[in-house]
Amino acid sequence: MKIIIHGGFFSESDQSQEVKTAKQNSLKKIAQKAFEYLKTNSAFDTVAYAVSLLEDDELYNAGIGSQIQSDGIIRMSAAIMDGETQKLSGVINIQDVKNPVFVAKSLISEDDRVLGGNGAKNYATEHGFENFSTEIPQRRKEYEAKLKNGGKGTVGCVAIDSNGKLAVATSTGGKGFEIPGRISDSATVAGNYANSFCAVSCTGVGEDIVSNATATKIVTRVTDGMSLKTAFDKTFEELKTIDGFAGAIAIDQNGNIYHQDSYPTMVFASFDGESFSVFN
Repeated sequence: MKIIIHGGFFSESDQSQEVKTAKQNSLKKIAQKAFEYLKTNSAFDTVAYAVSLLEDDELYNAGIGSQIQSDGIIRMSAAIMDGETQKLSGVINIQDVKNPVFVAKSLISEDDRVLGGNGAKNYATEHGFENFSTEIPQRRKEYEAKLKNGGKGTVGCVAIDSNGKLAVATSTGGKGFEIPGRISDSATVAGNYANSFCAVSCTGVGEDIVSNATATKIVTRVTDGMSLKTAFDKTFEELKTIDGFAGAIAIDQNGNIYHQDSYPTMVFASFDGESFSVFN
C-alpha cells in the first residue's frame, strides 16, 4: 500500500517560508490520514477521500479556495478513475458544491459519467449534495484587484491498495479569471488516468497538459513495458517542445512512486506506512 498526493505548484501564491511550511505540514498530515484510510478501504475510495481533504484546505486551489472566473463565479472540475475497471467519471465547471470529487465519484455507476455545468449541479442536488459556496475572502480580494496566480493550481491523489489495485483522483478550482466555459485537463484522461499498470494525476497549465496528453502517455508507456522513470522522462521531453508547464505524480503496479515537474515547484507528499517524502 502506498499513496502520493499533490497540491499544485508552490509558485501559485505567496512564496513565503510560512506558506511553504504550512503546505509541507498539510500535505504530510493528509497523506498520513489517507494512508490510514487505505488500510481498510480500496484505492478507489481512498483517492476520493484524500482529494476531498485537499479540497477542504484553503491552501489549495480546489474545493474551498477555488479561483474566481472572469465573470465573478467559481466553477470547479474533478475526476476519478478506477485502474481495474478503467472507468473514469467527472464533473466539469460545477458550481456551489463543497467536494466536486465526491460528485465525480458518485457518477462512476452511471451510464453518463462526465457531466458539465448545470447538468453536473442538477445531478449533485438530486443526489443529496448540499449547496455550498467555496469562495474565501482571499480569492475575492484577488479577483477584485485583478490579480492572477499563474493558473497552476490543482490537487490530486494516486494510490495502490493491499490488493495491488490502482486509482487516481484529481480536482481543480480553475486558473482564475478564465473565460467562463473554459475546460481544464483535470476531468480528462490527459490530466487524470489509470489502468492496472499505472495511475497518474497532473497539475499545471491545463492547455499544455491536454496538448501533450501527459497522463495518458505516461500510463500507456508503462503499460507497453517502459519503466515509470523512462515513461516520465520521455513524456516530459515532449512537453518541452511546447514549453509546457506541468507536474505529475504516479504509482505503477509494482508500487514504484514517481513525480516530476517541468518548472519548480510542484508541492507533493508520499507515504508508504513507514516513511514520508515531502517537497522541499
